[in-house]
Amino acid sequence: MLPALLAPFGLMGIIGWVIAGAGALVLSLMLSDLARTLPVIGGPYAYARAGMGDFIGFWIGWGYWIALWAATAAIAVACVGYLSFFFPVLASSGLVSAGATLVLIWTLVLINCRSIAASGNVQLLTTVLKILPLLLVGGLGLTMGSSENIPVLNPAGGSYLAVIATSVTLVMWAFVGLESGTVPAADMKDPERLIPKILITGTLTVLTVYLIAYLGVVLLLPAATLATSNAPFADASVLVLGQSGASVIAAGAIMATLGALNTQILISGQLVRAISLDRLFPGRLDQLNKGGTPAKAMIVSGVLASLLVVMNYQKGLVEAFNMMILLSTLTTLIPLAFAAVTAMILFRGQPGGRKKLITAGLAFSYALLVIIGAGQETVYFGFILLVAAMPFYAFLKRDPKIDE
Repeated sequence: MLPALLAPFGLMGIIGWVIAGAGALVLSLMLSDLARTLPVIGGPYAYARAGMGDFIGFWIGWGYWIALWAATAAIAVACVGYLSFFFPVLASSGLVSAGATLVLIWTLVLINCRSIAASGNVQLLTTVLKILPLLLVGGLGLTMGSSENIPVLNPAGGSYLAVIATSVTLVMWAFVGLESGTVPAADMKDPERLIPKILITGTLTVLTVYLIAYLGVVLLLPAATLATSNAPFADASVLVLGQSGASVIAAGAIMATLGALNTQILISGQLVRAISLDRLFPGRLDQLNKGGTPAKAMIVSGVLASLLVVMNYQKGLVEAFNMMILLSTLTTLIPLAFAAVTAMILFRGQPGGRKKLITAGLAFSYALLVIIGAGQETVYFGFILLVAAMPFYAFLKRDPKIDE
């Protein structure tokens, strides 16, 4: 969906990709430094708690949890957008698209609740099927696209800084999730070596694949057409492959979104379990079912994602997706900003810590840029959701089990 969202920004969208890719790499380096020092379960939440105590840990964990279930809603909306290529009623009826989105979410929640093996099987299949269509569209655009479709630098006008900040925030959605590689550290063999390798290699791979795919779509579709597309990769493919070839691309996009949705649901359960194990969420949410999955935690996350879908079902697919990814990106970058501050605390005064401090400072600055780019409405809504967590913390601290 990103090519459609970035279309109004013209060539500034490409600049957004470059800046976001560099920023994501800096975040990966910062998280790698923390993972080597603190190989604990929970990722950014655990880092914030280790550096700044229980309340900040709870607050950041709450914010990161919002990011995960907001992303669940956004990815499900994107999947329905590509399903609308085959079933047009999904694009024309908000009620029908909302219903289909809810069915997707709860189908995958139930699969993940069944067992880790079932979740893994879905992930393996969707991963294999999603990369080739992306590279195919990119290759078609780079070899058969038209330079006449290259947009102007800043077609919407206005402040270049504001356009860059917004485009970077939108593009950062493609990299949101890199931090989840740190969440299961306690269950990994040799996390101090493995996590940095995962983070850096993954970030560079995502940047390469997505930038090629994005450029391909931009070269194939005029900006005006792109801006109104519910399935930009499929629509771009129609021009060179015809309807049958575009169907393959749309199916690949559906596989990609299903795989991302599957992962998001499982990670949301793992995060809630990690916070519950630290007694900062209700203890029952740390329980595993017979299949070895945190089913209760995933169900609660699914309910919240569903509420977000219902609240936005009257918007078009592109508008709803835009709102959800901005909220998810915002509430992911806030925990990463706190993780950067933890890095500053931990590495200050350490031998060889200067380089790590510089990386942490750059990571914090980039996180702040992305937060600014989320816009006033998203920051307002996100801030309310974060503040709403405070009474829950007070309630938990009054629980005698917490104070044992």
